[in-house]
Amino acid sequence: MSLDLSTDNQSLRAAVRDYAQSVVKPQAAETDRLHRFPEEAISAAGELDLMGILIPSEYGGAGLDHLAFTICIEEIAAACASTAVIVDVHNSVACEPILLFGTEEQKRRWLPPMARGEVLGAFALTEPAAGSDAASLKTSARRSGDGYVLNGTKVFITNLGKAGLYLVFARTDPEAAGAAGVSAFLVPADTPGVKAGQVFSKMGLNGSPTGELVLEDVSVPAGNLLGELNRGFRIAMRALDSGRIGISGQALGIGRAAFEDALAYTKEREQFGQAVAQFQGLQWLLADLATQLEASRLLTYHAARLCSAGKPFTTEASMAKLFTTDTAMWIATNAVQLAGGYGYVNDYPFERYFRDAKAAQIYEGSNQVQRIVIARELLR
Repeated sequence: MSLDLSTDNQSLRAAVRDYAQSVVKPQAAETDRLHRFPEEAISAAGELDLMGILIPSEYGGAGLDHLAFTICIEEIAAACASTAVIVDVHNSVACEPILLFGTEEQKRRWLPPMARGEVLGAFALTEPAAGSDAASLKTSARRSGDGYVLNGTKVFITNLGKAGLYLVFARTDPEAAGAAGVSAFLVPADTPGVKAGQVFSKMGLNGSPTGELVLEDVSVPAGNLLGELNRGFRIAMRALDSGRIGISGQALGIGRAAFEDALAYTKEREQFGQAVAQFQGLQWLLADLATQLEASRLLTYHAARLCSAGKPFTTEASMAKLFTTDTAMWIATNAVQLAGGYGYVNDYPFERYFRDAKAAQIYEGSNQVQRIVIARELLR
C-alpha cells in the first residue's frame, strides 16, 4: 500500500487546499458560532467543480474518482467540517446513487444542475424509530394512478431546508419485512407536501443544517422511482458504503487540523523556561498522534482506491470509517488537553474540532455498526 499520489492528484490537493484556506477557513469560526449555512463557500465550490466531483463530464461534472473525492473532502474538512459535510453528502449519497442507479432521463435531469451546485442534494433514510435498524423504516409510498404518494417523517437529514432534491427511501410493499419492499425516490424539495420540520440544535457541525423532513401526501410520478421497485434498500447500502469513505476523509481532515494546530501550539507555548514541546511526555503523545493520523490516511486512501478500481470495498470502507473517526476524536480530545485552558475556550479552534469530530463516529453508520459490518464480511 502506498501513499504516492499522481501528479494530477497532487495538483488537485494544492488547488482545493488553496480554496479551503482562502475561502472556507476565514469563515469557519463564524459559521460555527452563528450556526450559519456557508453560502459563499458552497457557491465557490460549485464554480470549482467540487459539487460534481464524481459526476462524469458528459453530465457537467469533474469526472474524478473516489481517491480524488477523498482528497477534496479532507482538505475542506481541515478548514471547516461543516462545509465539508455539506459537500460530502451532496456528492456521495445524493449525486452518486443517481449516477449508479438512475435512468438516462434522471441523470440528464438532475446531475448537471447538481454538478453546478445549483441543486443541493440530501439523503433521507433515517427515521425516528429506524436509525441503525434502517430496514425497519415506516415511511410509505402508495401507488396512485401513474405515480406514488409518500407519507412519513425522516430525521437527521443533512442539508435540510437547503436541498433542492431529496433521495427518499420509502416502503412500497407493506407486506414485506425488513429491507424487502423498500424503494428509493427522487423527491424535489418544492413538491407540495414536502416540509422542513425541526432543525436540530447540535453539539457541532453548526453550519450544516440537520433535522426532520416531513412528507405529507407527497405525489411524485413513477419516473421519480430510482432503480427497481422494492429494491431500494440496496441503493441505500451502496450509497453508505462509498459515503463512509467520504466521512473518513472528513475525519482525516479534522484530525489533521487538530494535530497541526496542537503541534504548532506546543512549539510556541512556554512553561518552566522552555517550549512545552520539549517535555518528553508531550513528545511521546505527539508521536502517537502523528502515527495514528498516518495510519488513518493509509486506510482511507486504500478504501478509496479500491472503490475507484471497481473492486469490493465494503470491509475496507468500514475499517477506514471506524479507525479514522475514532482517531479524529482521540486527536481532537488530546489537542484540547495539549492547549490546556486555551483549548477549552473558543478563542482557539480546538474545542470546535472536538465538537465536530464526534459526529463522524455516529453518522452514516455508527462505529458500533461498522464493527458489525466488518465482522459479517469476515465470517462470510
